[in-house]
Amino acid sequence: MLPFLTSQESRMRRNAANWLDLAAKVWNFRRDLLGEAEAAELTARRDDLQNRLRDRADAGKLKLGIEALEGVLRRTGGSVYPKTSLGENVEFFLVAALVILAIRTYFVQPFKIPTNSMWPTYYGMTAENLPPGAAVPGKLGQAFRLLAFGAQRKLVTAPKSGEVSAQFFQNGALACTVKSARSWLVFPTQVREYTFLVDGAPAVVQVPLDFDEFDKVFRETYFGGDEGFYRFLEQQAHEGRMEGSWIRASDASGDMVHTVTLRLSRTVRQGDPILRFDLMTGDQLFVDRLSFHFMRPVVGQAFVFRTDHIPGIGKEDYYIKRLVGVPGDVMEVRSPALYRNGRPITGARAFELEASRTPPYPGYTYGDTLPNGIYLARGSTLTVPPHSYFAMGDNSPLSADGRVWGFVPAKDAVGRPLFIYYPFTRRWGPAR
Repeated sequence: MLPFLTSQESRMRRNAANWLDLAAKVWNFRRDLLGEAEAAELTARRDDLQNRLRDRADAGKLKLGIEALEGVLRRTGGSVYPKTSLGENVEFFLVAALVILAIRTYFVQPFKIPTNSMWPTYYGMTAENLPPGAAVPGKLGQAFRLLAFGAQRKLVTAPKSGEVSAQFFQNGALACTVKSARSWLVFPTQVREYTFLVDGAPAVVQVPLDFDEFDKVFRETYFGGDEGFYRFLEQQAHEGRMEGSWIRASDASGDMVHTVTLRLSRTVRQGDPILRFDLMTGDQLFVDRLSFHFMRPVVGQAFVFRTDHIPGIGKEDYYIKRLVGVPGDVMEVRSPALYRNGRPITGARAFELEASRTPPYPGYTYGDTLPNGIYLARGSTLTVPPHSYFAMGDNSPLSADGRVWGFVPAKDAVGRPLFIYYPFTRRWGPAR
């Protein structure tokens, strides 16, 4: 009820009840520390106020009883009363932390999509290319994009004037080193570090380990896309311009990986951008942790699960994929369709869109087309074992899923997506 709609007597009665609760708290916490006189006085003042409240005394008499009790509490309350502002703040944050922890554990948990294995249903980190010479948002626009879309500006600047070159792995990907770093300056994480050379001087940029569009941005900026890049590679190989080099695989080991260094046929001036893009955050959503305690997930649902008991992964993490097989199901890929028990799989609209390769859905691909793919190779089937699930990503050609690491223990299913709460794009709202 609104305070201005209540009488002074009603407000004073509620106030008196609050003081009696505080007196009971002091008594319970400190009665073994109180002297005989202090204990007797606290009991007397508490009983007096309780009697006034029971006898429906007017506001003035209740106020006198409260003031008398408050005086005793100041002498006997210790750390319970009066509280310092520091004590009150600590108690508030501890209670808030316990409430949040309970909600995360039993009801709803926030979850961030790191990769694009479930694209286009859910987005992982993506890049918006801002090539040299293109118009870019100013400081105000950049601040707005950071708040609304989680956009982080990544900029590689030429340290001097000269020709740009870079190292490449044998598969044509830009070479990088995996390094240890800190997220929010506190939490341990890993990043990929890429180095460009301008007339021999290094220009370095770091991106999250799960970010997989760096090569795409680079190829669009320098060659207009994949096709132009591979034509460039063929030309360099034909002309014998591939210079052998080495790069450290990670800062945690001394392993060196063979690379080739290529001049990129582009000259820059000192201070010019070599590469520039906005790294857009992945979808962040709430996951329902409660439902799976009472019902099993069904085929077609996107679901979140723990990974530490999956031998093919072997580390504690949380993944999100689409459930495609339950115990006893026989799975088979007949690209672009996925078959379950000898028939095209049903249970989600995404299955139909994949089977027809309706843009932007790419269709299902065979397991042997993936690096380290083991299951669902061309012409093979698999049977989901007891107490297990089989999961696949909607972005099948690029999804490291059950075809690589096998089955999800049923006990490790965490929950289903509820709501995309960030970023504020057209995908904001109930999860699909």
